[in-house]
Amino acid sequence: MLLESVEYTRPRNLDEALRALASREGAAVLAGGQSLVNVLKNRVASVDLLVDVSRLDELRRIEVGADGGLEIGACVTYDELERSDDIRGAQPMLASAAGHIEDRQIRNRGTIGGNCCLSDPSNNLPPLLIALGATMNVQGPGGGRQVPAEDFFFGYFMPALEPGEILRSISIPPLADDAGVGYQALSVGHDSKAIVRAAAHVRGGDTIEDARVVLAVVGPRPVRHSAMEDLLNGAPASAETVERASEAIGDGDGLEPISDAHGSADYRRRVARVLARRAVYEAMMRGARS
Repeated sequence: MLLESVEYTRPRNLDEALRALASREGAAVLAGGQSLVNVLKNRVASVDLLVDVSRLDELRRIEVGADGGLEIGACVTYDELERSDDIRGAQPMLASAAGHIEDRQIRNRGTIGGNCCLSDPSNNLPPLLIALGATMNVQGPGGGRQVPAEDFFFGYFMPALEPGEILRSISIPPLADDAGVGYQALSVGHDSKAIVRAAAHVRGGDTIEDARVVLAVVGPRPVRHSAMEDLLNGAPASAETVERASEAIGDGDGLEPISDAHGSADYRRRVARVLARRAVYEAMMRGARS
């Protein structure tokens, strides 16, 4: 199906892009376009003006701070995430996750900002960014603001952006020497669509000092499982601790998995328990090797 008639502009800088967005109520940002173009072709949504930000230098930078933290421009592609030496060195799990998104053609065009702003509950990167403690740097007509990643996602096409705002970049704090990251998913086929995703960040040696456990595709948005985190924090870094903590994932814990052709809500909840356990194990093992 072909696109309906739509106006298109390619601004030269971020200020021009913000003015273009403010000029039309039906304006939308176009980055990689891997999802938005299909949405428009299938008449799921319509826009009056596409503002192409894919070539703006301000949105394509990868910068490493003095402390080892990262700032990643919203228009950095999946391929660039995977291949960047800076990202491989500072956040290897992010590079690995980006390298498993769909196929090479999509990785060449799709962007980290587009992945986040689509806010699809099954997308690869949001749960990992939440586990990493990322901050979303937003720019709008009134200036810039920062949104913690765990407060950025509300559901499909529902990021925490006000009209006229653009996701400029994503900041990720450095990994502590005693920290590790785990990421697990049960996928459908080979196209990276997932039934459930789980990401974990664990810091500490023999005792777990800080654990973040994030589950996705168990509701409209990725969520931290605070009950499991509470059972991990302050406990010995052992298989028994992780097994016991994972039992907190069950009925009545606030998760809202759906039932569909790929599995029932109860099946997704059980898968979430297994993947959360595996993600925490992986994070602990990676932290121990660092």
